[in-house]
Amino acid sequence: MKPDITPTAATPPNPRRSLESRLRFETLLADLSARFVNMPAAKVDTEIENAQRQVCECLDLDLSLLWQLFPDHPDTMFLTHKHLPPGFPPLPEAWDCKETFPWALERFLVGETIVLSRLTDAPAEAALDVEVVRQFGVKSLVAIPLSTGGGPTFGALNFDIVREEREWPSELVSRMKLVADVFANALARKRDEVALRERDAQLRQTLEEVRRLRDRLQMENVYLREQLQRDDGQQRIVGETQVMLKMLAQAKRVAPTDAAVLITGETGTGKELLAQAIHDMSGRSGKSMVIVNCAALPPPLIESELFGREKGAYTGAMTRQVGRFEVADGSTLFLDEIGDLPLDLQVKLLRVLQDGRFERLGSNRTLTANVRVIAATNHDLGAMVRDGRFREDLFHRLNVFPIDVPPLRARVSDIPLLVWSFVQEFNKKMGRSIESIPRKTMERLMAHPWPGNVRELRNLIERAMIVSDGRSLTIDLPAGGPGPTSVPVTLEEVERKHIREVLERVHWRISGKGGAAGILGLRPTTLHSRMKKLGVSRPKP
Repeated sequence: MKPDITPTAATPPNPRRSLESRLRFETLLADLSARFVNMPAAKVDTEIENAQRQVCECLDLDLSLLWQLFPDHPDTMFLTHKHLPPGFPPLPEAWDCKETFPWALERFLVGETIVLSRLTDAPAEAALDVEVVRQFGVKSLVAIPLSTGGGPTFGALNFDIVREEREWPSELVSRMKLVADVFANALARKRDEVALRERDAQLRQTLEEVRRLRDRLQMENVYLREQLQRDDGQQRIVGETQVMLKMLAQAKRVAPTDAAVLITGETGTGKELLAQAIHDMSGRSGKSMVIVNCAALPPPLIESELFGREKGAYTGAMTRQVGRFEVADGSTLFLDEIGDLPLDLQVKLLRVLQDGRFERLGSNRTLTANVRVIAATNHDLGAMVRDGRFREDLFHRLNVFPIDVPPLRARVSDIPLLVWSFVQEFNKKMGRSIESIPRKTMERLMAHPWPGNVRELRNLIERAMIVSDGRSLTIDLPAGGPGPTSVPVTLEEVERKHIREVLERVHWRISGKGGAAGILGLRPTTLHSRMKKLGVSRPKP
């Protein structure tokens, strides 16, 4: 398809008009040279096309095309800038050089300018190039290679006429080369500026990643030192009762997944130890589990502890701090005492649980972390939700897989195992050699309600190990015991205590005359079943 432009007969040159046109072009050339000096990269493309239009109008030309070659596509010319007359057919954005302009490309690559007053002036080897040009109705053209500082050619600038054939004086061609030089330099500066920005951005990204890694490693070192300082030596869960075996089976089932786990239980039951066991059985065990106690930090500091902070984020923030979520990336984050987390931070925690995104305090940059969350509490979160003190949506996010850690009084038969486990631990730590515990002492330990649970038992054994002499352990239980309001009393607890008291009175005889079953009004098999369910067993001698 040819452009809808009616050819006109060539007119004899008018010397005065030619002089005026030359003066206008010289003025335009000076303006372009000044305009493109230090032009910002963002304006180069628009200004080149404006200049193409101005040159065509000044020299009475029909169209101007600027082509570029790129290293990634050495055989392809891309049309990047153009000025076309109305009605001119659309041009492809990319041309295969070998298929369309093989002769012209060879001339451009050696820095030659192509000047054709008429297409018949082209040599025979340019037949393919001429045929392509003729398809678009071009009758006369100048094509100038683009390069800077004697460097390789990276494009070409065309000025074409479709209305008529025209002579191209050498002085005019030399001035048009200056236009090409102006464009080439502007494009080279743009290319260098863009490349520099990209390198700067890449360098900044690399430096930021290095700084982030450094901060994370520093925080991990701090965290590991904290872990070592508070490590109490208890490395495994001890227990053989049904309630403990059920709890451990739940932990083993959920451990290989990334599901959130909510561990509930009274203070001192070993919720953190269970969380550690779940982590150790998971695919994240190659990295340390990160622990945050939500009740141990004042509310203003919890956010920076969880999500990190930038220097100057608030008064007193003298350094940058990496948050525990960043440290736990690829690992497990244990949020102890989650019920004490302020409501405003519950919203931010919910977002991290939903999509893994968060921001450091004092920064608007979004970070991501792949963290498995295990939370623990000794509060009734359901009641807190009803009272408006805990977000319902966060509760459901955390409560994907709930596990309840039973209190020590619900697993009384585990007390001897725990006692001997602690004795062995402190024997090693203190250089002691405790070998026996009086039977009466063990019975008293099993009869105690343990409001402080396993932690209270461990502390008691440690204190006894310090004050005892010889190879037998003497233990002084707390006087009196807890009042009725200090430990919740359930029907099972009352039943367990009553059965144990009866068994102790009859020296653990269950059946026969004067046996515990007869006193309790139960069949021996029924009593055995109740003892197993309640975790009541005779202490080992």
